[in-house]
Amino acid sequence: MNTEILGIIAMFLITLGLSIPLGKYIAKVYLGQKTFLDPIFNPIEKLFYKISGIDVTKEMNWKQHMVVLLTLNMIWFLLAMFVLMCQGWFPLNPDNNPNMTADLAFNTAISFIVNCNLQHYSGETGLSYLGQLFLMFLQFVSAGIGLAAAAVLFNALKERTTENLGNFYNYFIKSCTRILLPISIIVAVILLFNGTPMTFEGKQTMTTLQGDTVQVSQGPVAAFTAIKHVGTNGGGFFGANSAHPFENPNYFTNMVEMVAQIIIPFAMIFALGFYLKRRKLSWMIFSVMTIGFLALTIPTVITEMNGNPKIAAMGIDTSKGATEGKEVRFGAAASGYWSIATTVISTGSVNSMHDSAMPLSGMNQLLAMMVNCFYGGCGVGILNFYIFIILAVFISGLMVGRTPEFLGKKIEAREMKIAMIVALLHTVLILAGTALSTAFPEQGASTLNNPGFHGFSEILYEFTSSAANNGSGFEGLGDNNPWWNITTGIVLILSRFLPIIGPIAIAGILANKKHIPESAGTLKTDTATFGLMIFSVIAIIAALSFFPALALGPIAEFFSIK
Repeated sequence: MNTEILGIIAMFLITLGLSIPLGKYIAKVYLGQKTFLDPIFNPIEKLFYKISGIDVTKEMNWKQHMVVLLTLNMIWFLLAMFVLMCQGWFPLNPDNNPNMTADLAFNTAISFIVNCNLQHYSGETGLSYLGQLFLMFLQFVSAGIGLAAAAVLFNALKERTTENLGNFYNYFIKSCTRILLPISIIVAVILLFNGTPMTFEGKQTMTTLQGDTVQVSQGPVAAFTAIKHVGTNGGGFFGANSAHPFENPNYFTNMVEMVAQIIIPFAMIFALGFYLKRRKLSWMIFSVMTIGFLALTIPTVITEMNGNPKIAAMGIDTSKGATEGKEVRFGAAASGYWSIATTVISTGSVNSMHDSAMPLSGMNQLLAMMVNCFYGGCGVGILNFYIFIILAVFISGLMVGRTPEFLGKKIEAREMKIAMIVALLHTVLILAGTALSTAFPEQGASTLNNPGFHGFSEILYEFTSSAANNGSGFEGLGDNNPWWNITTGIVLILSRFLPIIGPIAIAGILANKKHIPESAGTLKTDTATFGLMIFSVIAIIAALSFFPALALGPIAEFFSIK
C-alpha cells in the first residue's frame, strides 16, 4: 500500500516539475518570442498561411475571434458527420465495421469537436480506421481551440486599453504545432516501445491462457492514445479505454498517460503568470485548484484502498482494496487517483470502471465535474476559473467597500451578468437533463441496468460528464439510443461554446476599458486571502447547486451499504 501511495505522489510531483518550464515555453509561444522549435515549424506554418491565404498579422477583437472559432467547428462537424455515416463504404476498414446511424454520428461528431469524447459506441466495432484517424484529428484541433481561446484571454488581461487581441488562426495553429504535436509524439513513442500497437492491419488471432482462440482488435492505437491524453480528450480507441492492455500496457505507461493528461492544464496556469509577468497570481490560482483537487483525491484513494464492506462481509479478502472493476496491474490506489484526475481536468479517460467505484468515490468524481474549474481541460480550465475570479472580485469588493477591480480593470454590472449566466448554465444543463430523463422513464430510465440510488447516479453522471466536456461514464447506462444521443449532444454544444464565449466576452470588454493604476485601495488578487475567497465561492455554488441531487444518488447509496 505504501508503494501505491508513493506512485501517486511521484506522478503528481513529476507533472508539477515538468509543467513549470513547459508553462514558460507556452508563454513564449503566444508572445511570439523565439523558441527552440522555430526552425522546424516556422517554414511549415508560413507555407500553410500562404496556401490558405490567412493573414496572421491582422488583429481581431473578441467577437471576431469567436466567429472564427464557431466557423471552424461547424466545418469540422459537417465533415465528421459525413465520415462517420459513410465509413463502411470508405477504405481503411479491414474489420468491415458499419456506418454510424444519424443520431450516433451526431453525438460522436459533436462530442469529439467539443473536446468531450462521450463515446456511445465501442471503438473496436463502432469505427473504421479512417473514422478513428478523423477523430484523432478532431482531438488535436479541439484541444487547439481551447488553448487558442486561453491565449486570447491572456492577451486581454495585459495592462493596456485595446480591442485588438491578436489573431485566432495564429494562436490555434501554434497551439497544435508547437505544443500538442511535440508532446504527443514523445508520448506515442513511449507507448509504442511498451507494446501499444501502431498498425493498419485488422484483427489479430491470439490464443488465451485457457487455450481458446480469440480475435483481438488492433490499429493505430499509440498515436490515438497520445493525443487522447495530451489534449485532455479522453476518447478511447477501444471500448475499455485505458483499462485495455493495448492502450495502457503496464504501470509505467499508466504513469506516462497520467502525466500526459495533466501536464498542459498545469502548464497553462504557470503560462498565465509568465505571460502577464505575475507569477504570484499563477501560484495563487494553482494553490486553490490543488487544494480542491486534493480534497477530492485523498478521500477517494482512501475509500478505494479500504475495499467494499459488503464484499468483506461475504468472507472475501479485500486487503487489496475495492478491486472489482479495476485492473490488477494498476491497483486500487492508482485507479482512484486516475478517476479524480480525469474528472477534474475533463479528460474523461478511464483505467478502471467508474460505475464500479465505491459510492463516495462516485460522488467525488461527480463533484470534480460539477465544480469544473480545478485545473480543467486544455485552455478551458483557465477560462472556467476566470469566471469564479470575476465573481470573487465582485463579492469581495462589496464586502470590504472597495470598487471591484481585476488587473486594473473595473468589474461592472455587464461583466457580472455574463459571469452569472455562465456559472448557472452549467448547473441548469446538468439538473435539467437529469430531471427530464427521470421524468420520462420510457426514454431515459428504461435503459438503466441498475435500479435505485445507483441508477439515478448513472443518469446524473451522464449529464454531468456531458456538461463538463468530460466524456467518462457510469457504464451501467445503455446510452446508444436517440434519447441519450440527442439530449447529451445538445448539452455538449451549449456547455462547450457558451462557457468559452462568456469569459472571452468579459475579457474583451475589460480590455477595452481604461487601465486603473494600482493604489492603496486596490483589492489584492494574488494573495492567500483572495485565494480562500475564490475557493469559498466555488464551494458554496457547488454545494447549493448539487447537494440535493447528490443526496438522491451516491450519498443515499453510501448509507444503504453501511
